[in-house]
Amino acid sequence: MRLGINLGYWGAGMDADNLAVAREADQLGYSVCWAAEAYGSDAATVLSWVAAQTERIDVGSAIFQIPARTPAMTAMTAATLDSLSGGRFRLGLGVSGPQVSEGWYGVKFDKPLARTREYVEIVRKAMSRERLSHQGEHWTLPLPDGPGKPLKLTVHPVREYIPLYIAAIGPKNLEQTGEIADGALLIFPAAEHLEETALSSLRAGRERVGKTLDGFDVCPTLPIAVGDDIETLADQFRPYTALYVGGMGSRQQNFYNRLAQRMGYAKEAAEIQDKYLSGDKAGAAAAVPHDLIDKTCLLGPVDRIADRMRAYAEAGVTTLTLSPAGFTLDERISALRAGVDALERAGLA
Repeated sequence: MRLGINLGYWGAGMDADNLAVAREADQLGYSVCWAAEAYGSDAATVLSWVAAQTERIDVGSAIFQIPARTPAMTAMTAATLDSLSGGRFRLGLGVSGPQVSEGWYGVKFDKPLARTREYVEIVRKAMSRERLSHQGEHWTLPLPDGPGKPLKLTVHPVREYIPLYIAAIGPKNLEQTGEIADGALLIFPAAEHLEETALSSLRAGRERVGKTLDGFDVCPTLPIAVGDDIETLADQFRPYTALYVGGMGSRQQNFYNRLAQRMGYAKEAAEIQDKYLSGDKAGAAAAVPHDLIDKTCLLGPVDRIADRMRAYAEAGVTTLTLSPAGFTLDERISALRAGVDALERAGLA
């Protein structure tokens, strides 16, 4: 099992720290550095900045938002980043959510599975430097009855094939991800529930196209906090968990809330959502079960974290991406180093 680092969103006064974290991860042998985007910093600019100041670590988008870019633009960006980084780019895609898609980008959040499938088909075709022609429900290239003609990407990526990941949560999305992608970006993954919440669906998608999970990158992101007081360590992630389970999306459409339900926290998920959407964010955080946080984060002394890493590897994780907690750079760097130490103690390095 390999380790990755997720820088999250750039900014919030942590710009210089994020670069230092990425450089440290590069020196420690982490395999990939991911950057995210929502409606603040964009991931492509961050990744080009990180790639320019690191040597070995891959850089990956977790995620490029599908409503933010045309598929051809995404192919251009991926090819450019792969070229600038010397063949170190990984393309992660996702549909985002209805609030961001419709509120920020003005793109209707409809038929996300069909839109993702079509998007990936166009991106792959463009990155392979075929002449781009596509007739679909969501995109038509070239436009009919006009001056457009099928064009071919002029940039040559370093590699003939750039690995493509999809951020997936729901069973149908996971199954499609297994079918059309090279890896899955997961969030709030519990090793104890990974089979029923993710792997069974991914496996079904792989089988549909005559493949197995061999060579497929199962890549969850987990916060990590090192120390002896597990209760206190867990408490710092209460607002984070409450935000996703309670407030990330509407009452009718919250993928993270449904995931918590599938993990056995249906009653708790409903309470968290009720409190969060009513404006009681502190109450929502207090309602998050300690067990849910403990199962979806790496908490405690290094030996305990090593045990948890072993459980994730045995469950089927191939790249474990860490999101180091801490308000200072020293704390985040310490968590990064502890991750490497734990991986070695677990016998997984």
